[in-house]
Amino acid sequence: MRKVLIVGAGQAGLQIALGLQSKGYEVTLMANRTADELRSGRVMSTQLMFHTALQHERDLELNFWESQAPDIEGVGISVAGPGTGRAVDWVGRLEGHAQSVDQRVKMAGWMETFARRGGQLVIHGAAVSDLDYFSRTYDLVLVAAGKGELVSMFERDAERSPYGAPQRALAVAYVHGLGPRAEHPEFDAARCNLLPGVGELFVMPTLTTSGRADILFWEGVPGGPLDVFRGVKDPGEHLALTLELLERFAPWEYARATRVELTDAGGTLSGRYAPTVRKPVGRLPSGGLVLGVGDVVVANDPVTGQGSNSAAKCAASYLASIVAHGDRPFDEEWMQGAFDRYWDTARHATKWTNAMLGVAPGHVLGLLGAAGGIQAVADRFANGFDDPADFEHYFYEAGRTEEYLARAAAA
Repeated sequence: MRKVLIVGAGQAGLQIALGLQSKGYEVTLMANRTADELRSGRVMSTQLMFHTALQHERDLELNFWESQAPDIEGVGISVAGPGTGRAVDWVGRLEGHAQSVDQRVKMAGWMETFARRGGQLVIHGAAVSDLDYFSRTYDLVLVAAGKGELVSMFERDAERSPYGAPQRALAVAYVHGLGPRAEHPEFDAARCNLLPGVGELFVMPTLTTSGRADILFWEGVPGGPLDVFRGVKDPGEHLALTLELLERFAPWEYARATRVELTDAGGTLSGRYAPTVRKPVGRLPSGGLVLGVGDVVVANDPVTGQGSNSAAKCAASYLASIVAHGDRPFDEEWMQGAFDRYWDTARHATKWTNAMLGVAPGHVLGLLGAAGGIQAVADRFANGFDDPADFEHYFYEAGRTEEYLARAAAA
């Protein structure tokens, strides 16, 4: 029986751990918090997951909360115009629903499932020296902890990392009491509000520890008017700031948020990080090798909602590579190959995310505007959140965008 050590109990680490466990591998999972500590702690992300990522969970029978979480049937785009109005406002329908399950719920539940099924769960904040010791007794060591000392083992890939500093200041609030969007009260959609030169506001339904809720998520250009959450520790102050910004910059969203309250004392989060792609193989002081997983190797800004989706896709890709390798050694060549197979998918999410962090060129603004009058364009853009590879065909080059819109208008 092959022995695998996984450090980090997020979407990617736990998905791989449970997947390998189901296939007979002897898996040890190291986490820095217990399941109970996760449930009672602060929210960790926004985790809006689309059809492909959700299917990876279904394939492993890990979709425990699918019947409880709100079905998100569309993605809406609004672009703020002069004054308090919107220059663009539309919703595209998804081919398969999306969902968001608070990671405090999912990771705690998955962790308990892993232990209940016989997995070895170690609650310990691992350092490089720990891995150096443990690695000698495992066939493969995977590092899925995207923060802290362990990340320093993985070299930044400068060619794939155009940004050296954070491009957005992030602020999240989980709330109860948000009213329905007046434009489509009959179904749930994730809403992306684009505020040119200022940042973005995302609003999406979720399942949290206290049931259905909604997420209000600001992405502010650093130094701009949305970059006001640094140092704010009080949850009530965080929510008050969130609502003040809603009223000022997205009054169409504020109109349904006048009665909201935080889901719990841990329902806020703020921070910032530089989007980074790293080399996938880390070398321990003793010479042993470890493979980076998820946002250890590909950490995109959440402006396109790709984080949990990429983590699930990475886990599915690595799981297939590990199982296909059989009893052969997990050497450096195999590790690089496993990452390269994942990168074939991840590169599209990275390219699109980095493009959306910049100033939108005229042809992209034209595309977003056209989607308001051509439902097929709105639907295709919405489904790109699930499959960012499709943007290669019509998004990045003005000529291709114009050709596509001409065909769509004539259809």
